[in-house]
Amino acid sequence: MKLRRSQVRRQVHAVPQLKFERQTLTSFAGLVLFQQLFALLNLTPRLRACFRHLAVGKVFGPATIFLQLVLHLLLGFRELRDSGAYRDDPLVKRLLGLERLPDVATLSRMLRNADPKCVQNLRRLLRDLVFQRLAALGLTRLTLDFDGSVQSTRRHAEGTAVGFNKKRKGARSYYPLFCTVAQTGQVLDLLHRSGNVHDSNGAQAFILACIQAVRKALPGVVLEVRMDSAFFSDAIVSTLDAAGIEFTLSVPFERFVELKGIIEQRRRWRPVSDDVSYFQADWKPKAWDRRFRFLFVRTLALRQHKEPIQLDLFTPHQTGFEFKVIVTNKPLGARHVVAFHEGRGSQEGVFGELKSHCQMGYVPCRRRVANQLYLLAGLLAHNLARELQMMTTPPARRTTPGRAALWTFQKLDTLRNTLLHRAGRLTRPQGVLTLTLNANAWLRDHLRGLLHTLQALPPAA
Repeated sequence: MKLRRSQVRRQVHAVPQLKFERQTLTSFAGLVLFQQLFALLNLTPRLRACFRHLAVGKVFGPATIFLQLVLHLLLGFRELRDSGAYRDDPLVKRLLGLERLPDVATLSRMLRNADPKCVQNLRRLLRDLVFQRLAALGLTRLTLDFDGSVQSTRRHAEGTAVGFNKKRKGARSYYPLFCTVAQTGQVLDLLHRSGNVHDSNGAQAFILACIQAVRKALPGVVLEVRMDSAFFSDAIVSTLDAAGIEFTLSVPFERFVELKGIIEQRRRWRPVSDDVSYFQADWKPKAWDRRFRFLFVRTLALRQHKEPIQLDLFTPHQTGFEFKVIVTNKPLGARHVVAFHEGRGSQEGVFGELKSHCQMGYVPCRRRVANQLYLLAGLLAHNLARELQMMTTPPARRTTPGRAALWTFQKLDTLRNTLLHRAGRLTRPQGVLTLTLNANAWLRDHLRGLLHTLQALPPAA
């Protein structure tokens, strides 16, 4: 359709005057989707059960305040004082079941009064929600990834310590260990630790606890585990193998000088692709009791040229090999084992989204339990955003060798910009509660389609 210039352009001179009235206007009309999602998951009663033992906060209730913290992070806010930006929003109040929202002091007081039992209950709820989704999928094979991520702070928070921190050297930090599910991109559980511990600190007990929880909730599922070289040890490898868990672990070169000699003496390498080749051997460190399958992998890569180059006529490239070793008990061919282990990179994407859009890198309080609750609120916000997409869209792919997520997930920031941060007005024409939005055809079709899909689903048992 061809338009005339007069139909497109207009003269703009006057700056409108500002006028503020008390009306039922919302800046987050897309929260209506999460209202329906919370009802399907029976989330509010389940949160109340997590805080039932606390004898504080009878006016608002600690469960309601924690749910507000989840919404706070879903909407993209960071500091607790930022809650003033939506204090009068009618849809936020409706979703929380409140006539008025608590102030910053009330939020802080709830975090201060929480105890370790609240943390344990919320971790259990986080696992149960993930298991509920996995049970609905009916997967025969499940992949768990384990790794840690640093939470730095400039304040002196309880339980923080100075440890290895590549980006902020010398800063105090926490170093929680996470278990994520590759097929759904959700966080299953976490082990909260101080920042001065090694990756493997408490890892064996945490890994076994996660495996036992999965087997109890999903009996018969085949479990796979992927980890980096920080978790490599005789105890972890032997424990996983004895438990019947398929695994791949990176092997640290610096701890076993024999590996360098084995690689240098090797003359025949089998191709995996044009740039990757391998050989395998049954090997064990001297202190181990039994041998395992070790894959020696080399990748052709360009080496960085740091010296001065000849004018600007050309940039010389020097090629070389990068080496890594993987220990595994998987019965697959080397090509599939390498692809499976390389799929660990998807967990770094989960960590990146948690830090960028769920404020995982922020430490808001001085008390350790309060910081754990804030972290759990961010993890729950991330998992709920993924759950919304899994409920309303079909899987985009089948199981791949690298165990990529079955859905092509939108980032939480994209969901905010396209759906959540939409202006609307709540009214009651003829007594029917109505949310009115701008007449945008794409938004109308998309929002209605998602809401109708959610409304057609049965609630959680």
